Amino acid sequence: MASDLNRDDSDVVEVIGAQAKGPALILCEHASNFIPAQYQGLGMSAEAQQSHAAWDPGARAVALALAKALNAPMVAAKVSRLVYDCNRPPEAASAMPERSEVIDVPGNRTLTAAERAARVAQVYTPFCNTVGQVIAARKAAGLATALITIHSFTPVWFGTARDCEIGILHDSDTRLADAMLSEAHRLPHRVIRRNDPYGPEDGVTHSLKLHGLAHDLPNVMIEIRNDLLRDAASEARMADEVLTLLRPALAVLGETTQGGAHA
Repeated sequence: MASDLNRDDSDVVEVIGAQAKGPALILCEHASNFIPAQYQGLGMSAEAQQSHAAWDPGARAVALALAKALNAPMVAAKVSRLVYDCNRPPEAASAMPERSEVIDVPGNRTLTAAERAARVAQVYTPFCNTVGQVIAARKAAGLATALITIHSFTPVWFGTARDCEIGILHDSDTRLADAMLSEAHRLPHRVIRRNDPYGPEDGVTHSLKLHGLAHDLPNVMIEIRNDLLRDAASEARMADEVLTLLRPALAVLGETTQGGAHA
């Protein structure tokens, strides 16, 4: 396919607050359900393109609220995860899935090696390079950084209801997750669990490994059930609840907010 994505990486990745000096870097890999015209909606219905299969509803709003509250930079993907899932490595079938839960993705069937490579170059590589550049700049400036990636999940998966409301996910580095979970008593009305509804065995910690572990940054993936993110008010409320766990956790880890809100 000929690409309608020009080489201005701002078409596929956004950076907000690149110069912010707070204690974290916020990622949102599934921030958008935008499918470039060249992919013709990946052969899906308009309803499917708006569904959770195409993005994480509410995740970008929460990520942006956290970034503002912590005076932290945010890096977010601007293309649907069905075109390319930036939380998956190129070799993973789920990077360009043919099916997501009960939703078929015809435009991802029978992709050639060249077509897969083109999507890697157009979406994944610019996203990863941008994250790497932000991390490098922060290291050069001597800024302490915790890597935090924000996601949302559907309350029903393959017909099974999920009672978890906030998932605190980690790979081999448990520092930030442990610190956040130790604060769960501050939200007694919420069901908060470790590595639920997903965990490393599900292949969801790619960003944590690539951008967190590889740079020895404390890191965590936060999953919020998307029925709690139905509108701007509920998105703001859930961001505040996440901050209730996150701020004291960052303080425990010895991160300091430099020029930002408070730790």
